[in-house]
Amino acid sequence: MALTAQNHQELARLLDQARLEAREVPPLTRTHAELPLRDAYAIQAEGIQLRTARGERVIGMKMGLTSEAKRKQMNLDSPVYGVLTDKMQVPAGGVFRLQGFIHPKIEPEIAFRTSRELRGKISREEALDACSSAMVAMEILDSRYVDFKYFSLPDVVADNSSSSMFVLGTTERPPRELELAKLPMSMEVNGVQVQSALSSAISGDPLLSVVQLCELLAERGESLPAGSIVLAGAATVAHMMKPGDQVRLTVEGLGSVSVSVAA
Repeated sequence: MALTAQNHQELARLLDQARLEAREVPPLTRTHAELPLRDAYAIQAEGIQLRTARGERVIGMKMGLTSEAKRKQMNLDSPVYGVLTDKMQVPAGGVFRLQGFIHPKIEPEIAFRTSRELRGKISREEALDACSSAMVAMEILDSRYVDFKYFSLPDVVADNSSSSMFVLGTTERPPRELELAKLPMSMEVNGVQVQSALSSAISGDPLLSVVQLCELLAERGESLPAGSIVLAGAATVAHMMKPGDQVRLTVEGLGSVSVSVAA
């Protein structure tokens, strides 16, 4: 049975309350087994409307499932996108508090800032022209579903692609100054390397995540606004966060960014 706009709103409220109360809920496909991606993105959009109605401001997008390692970890097979708001940003070098979250994990990424609107199917060169800067970034994921392990692509999308918080580095460089697909990335927890990869692990080239994002948005008649932050996706599997952790990501050419984890 096709979902209605009212269904979209009801399911968005369910996920929104789960997030606000830091409470797990069963995947939506337990009760809506045939949940199409178009409905999942509609639920995501309704969830973002609930947040903007409370005063949050959309500042960008995130790509998810862009690395083979990440897709294997989640048992899923294609990239997806989610929405970033200003309330989701943790300052570089700041503190992330576990209270109010369910099972947060952190992963190494590269982010871009756009200088003009991007719409429809675009080339890598068009994406390069439109991205004014690149920076090191870490995304903190936190699914609202039980277990945060195996669920369907529509479940992930409806839950804003497991978005939670993110941290951006303070050094921004023009993308044309970088060999974007060849940047060594190393994430340390308490001084010990826990993940490493080349930036090519992100979509083969992190800039291609911007190309893929625009194509996904075009399917819904949407575009990527000028001034957007775009998290290109994880280069490795995500790392579970614990109180007392000091997490640092270093990307050659982009410097480092860190965050402290508190209870």
